[in-house]
Amino acid sequence: MDYCGPFLVRPLSGKGASVKMYVGLFVCLVIKAVHFEIIADLSSAACINAVKRFVARRGRVRELHCDNGTAFVGADRELRLLRKEFLRQLDAEEWTTYCLESRFIPARSPHFGGIWEAGIKSFKFHFRRIMGNRSFSVDQFLTVAAQIESILNSRPLSPLSESPTDYSALTPGHFLIGEPLFSIPEPDLTDQNPNRLNRFKEMTRSVQDLWRCWKRDYISQLHQRTKWRDSFPNVRIGQLVLLKKDNCPPLQWPLGRIVETVNGKDGRVRVVVIKTISGTYKRAITEIAVLPIDPDEAENGDKTTTASDPIQTP
Repeated sequence: MDYCGPFLVRPLSGKGASVKMYVGLFVCLVIKAVHFEIIADLSSAACINAVKRFVARRGRVRELHCDNGTAFVGADRELRLLRKEFLRQLDAEEWTTYCLESRFIPARSPHFGGIWEAGIKSFKFHFRRIMGNRSFSVDQFLTVAAQIESILNSRPLSPLSESPTDYSALTPGHFLIGEPLFSIPEPDLTDQNPNRLNRFKEMTRSVQDLWRCWKRDYISQLHQRTKWRDSFPNVRIGQLVLLKKDNCPPLQWPLGRIVETVNGKDGRVRVVVIKTISGTYKRAITEIAVLPIDPDEAENGDKTTTASDPIQTP
């Protein structure tokens, strides 16, 4: 768990001065799925309320890793007192297996929390670039945070099956709801003048801009470019890859299977033929990206040929 912010948010009524609010990030250390909670302040009570909302929606939490922030340390102290009082009244030892244990990283060592720091970077960096100094209402801010959470959890990780006709990929959303995450279809507003849009359409345009920026950065990190002295494996026929397209709507990832490869004079694959649901395309290898987790390479234990997930490594 970690915080990012503050962000200026207007009251629900739209009148009065803007207030500072924070975004609490929860990231699973197993599947790297993210969850965002809007937090009113940096008090221990607000932190405990955020944990309660997270547990109510996502289920049991055994361990909660975080830094040594005063809100986290104070919330852990309060939760320990509540647990002792609860066990003393009920005298039920079996409830100890359901209690939440906090794990703190060393002081002044943010690099120990690289997994959640990467998630904070993915949210804050693009959010501030797109939103700028504009302040949204509480309702709009909640909606934008939920949509950003859906965008980050929609990233493809590995193929769902080895079937050559299956073009679907495993995402963190599959572990949360059992299927790919979905967004309501909306018209593309990125080319329209923001001064002519109302507040509702302005929020939609902001989410679409954030989707395009984050998708482009995510694909560029997947497409690793090593120096000439370092060898990297060729893409192979049947491999599921991600195509680079700039006009995709949010949460839509163009995936396809490689059906043919064209080698250069040096024996390296330079051009591939990709079959997708909509047709067959010929693309250079610079216009595709291999998914971060390859099942075949994971079974062989070869970590040098598998791309890293930007959410896992900052």
